[in-house]
Amino acid sequence: MRHLFLINPGAGKTDSTRDLVEQIRSLPLNGEIYVTRSAREAGEITCRAAAQGGPARLYACGGDGTLNAVIQGAAGHGHIAVTNVPRGTGNDFLKIFGPNWRAGFSDLAALSQGPQAAFDLIDCNGVLGIGVACAGVDARIAADVHRYKTLPLVSGVGAYVLSLLANVLFHPLSQRVELTVDDFHFQGELTLLCVCSGRYYGGGFMPVGDAMPDDGVLDILAVSQVGRLNFLRLAGAYGRGQYRRYPDLIRSFRSRGATLSSREELTAVVDGEVMRARELRMALSEKQVQFFYPQYLDYRPDL
Repeated sequence: MRHLFLINPGAGKTDSTRDLVEQIRSLPLNGEIYVTRSAREAGEITCRAAAQGGPARLYACGGDGTLNAVIQGAAGHGHIAVTNVPRGTGNDFLKIFGPNWRAGFSDLAALSQGPQAAFDLIDCNGVLGIGVACAGVDARIAADVHRYKTLPLVSGVGAYVLSLLANVLFHPLSQRVELTVDDFHFQGELTLLCVCSGRYYGGGFMPVGDAMPDDGVLDILAVSQVGRLNFLRLAGAYGRGQYRRYPDLIRSFRSRGATLSSREELTAVVDGEVMRARELRMALSEKQVQFFYPQYLDYRPDL
């Protein structure tokens, strides 16, 4: 078994590469260490490992963007398993493993020996994601988060809140779209669309608390046109997974995909990857990646 550690030195607010390399070298794994210069390079290393054949475990050492780059290369290759060593400001996907996720996924010894499971992915116009894909004002907010992450004393949630306020107060919230989910068809003003395989995004927002990454279905929320005051009032409840309290504003689906289109350019974000297009096709890509985790953590909330 090969163990490949792909380190993003730019993840987080400080470079922890040296400490991480020392931890890796202390393990009895003979781990291969790659300090990457870009997400693209991390993806290329993953593709080469997949092409070489033989079982391998790949450790995306960084944030959700680093994990996303590795996912692109590992998807569809059953002999490759991936995980995420948290070095980013968000690491939203790992939060499905409970309150001790950061300590658990920082325990490299336990992580290297942990079990793995086949997880579903979201395919948005060919870009794969393991957590959450969103479009509309939510995506515009997420796309602008990087502007605020570098500010002193601003956390992942804080950067998201600052971006939310800037976009809500100074830009239109809704956009005229066409939305199709199974037999449902909508044409009109839509504020946001959220498609979940994981549970968290935006530095800790949890729109669907019971979403599962391996249940063969996507949890989809469509928020109709709302004014600024209503949006700010609902943001907290939406972020805590309380969408069922507002059936007149938030329509929910469990489906294998959705199509969103507009005459104007749409913004979408898939696990931190920003996309822009006039049509977005989001579809389930079932059990496409092997994900490993510490034995003492679990992504199933009832276990």
